[in-house]
Amino acid sequence: MSVSMPDLYDVYTAQRRIDSMVRPTALIADTSLAKRCGAASVHLKLECLQNTGAFKVRGASNKILSLSDEQKRRGVITFSTGNHGKAVAFVAAQQNIRAVVCLSEHVPAYRADMIRSFGAELVIHGASQDEAEHHYVELVAQKGFTPVEPFDDPLIIAGQGTIALEILSELPETEVLLVQLSGGGLLGGIAMAAKSINPRIHIVGVSIDRSPAMLESVKAGKPVAVEEKDTLADSLLGGIGLNNRYTLPLVERYVDEHVCVSEQQIIEGMVHVFERQRLIAEGAAAVGVGALLGGLFDAGGKRVVTLLSGSTVASKTYLETVLEGLV
Repeated sequence: MSVSMPDLYDVYTAQRRIDSMVRPTALIADTSLAKRCGAASVHLKLECLQNTGAFKVRGASNKILSLSDEQKRRGVITFSTGNHGKAVAFVAAQQNIRAVVCLSEHVPAYRADMIRSFGAELVIHGASQDEAEHHYVELVAQKGFTPVEPFDDPLIIAGQGTIALEILSELPETEVLLVQLSGGGLLGGIAMAAKSINPRIHIVGVSIDRSPAMLESVKAGKPVAVEEKDTLADSLLGGIGLNNRYTLPLVERYVDEHVCVSEQQIIEGMVHVFERQRLIAEGAAAVGVGALLGGLFDAGGKRVVTLLSGSTVASKTYLETVLEGLV
């Protein structure tokens, strides 16, 4: 397995490896959004319709399918705020591998229930993802499980980078990629792959203004811990790991611009996706749309693509949020 910084070759290798586990997702035009933000065009990449309901299955598949028979025999373990844990549980079940997922007490119960429904064993420990991660490290040492990092792993990053290959294959004239930012596996993989194909593409990272761990780390030039606060975009919570080796350097190198969305802008993004596309977008999935609606960067005359990264949201929360936004 690769232990060096992932590159475009790794992304193409991942695309071939994960073919049986993921589906190529649609790229659809949103003309009303383009008109509102003054863009030449806006397209939405529908990872909300991906297997398990989020993009995370790409990275998890690439990692788990790369393991040796001995590593699979020991079982896999990860820590997660939800979508990665669900992806690991799904892929492991398909491969008849034991899966353990460490969650913090901050992870909503509906996410824990979804992970459990795929057959994973849950270990709930600590008040933050950093504390859940510490416990995960202890279990790897004690039990000998094979670790599957949620973002800071070359194979995970390369798997997420396959989204860029699909976008640019279908829409090579893309000028701006607007991508969610949390731990950096998604943004780092997409940005590296896209810039390797077309260095002129402008990459914008979208963070939440509550607990933007990666953005604060970029500003500091090193990994920093931030307090986790309640947010509609709960899958963007969590630190980047104080021993981060891959995603922070990738974000620093390949991302051209950063913006932060407010909770109100997240709501506006979720409402827009429902009203105009009749799709369910979790809070984290709607941050790019919210950034466009809020005019957080200059989209004027540009061809823009953003991701609807997932659809994992509690029904009650979603209905209340959308109904409130429609009033």
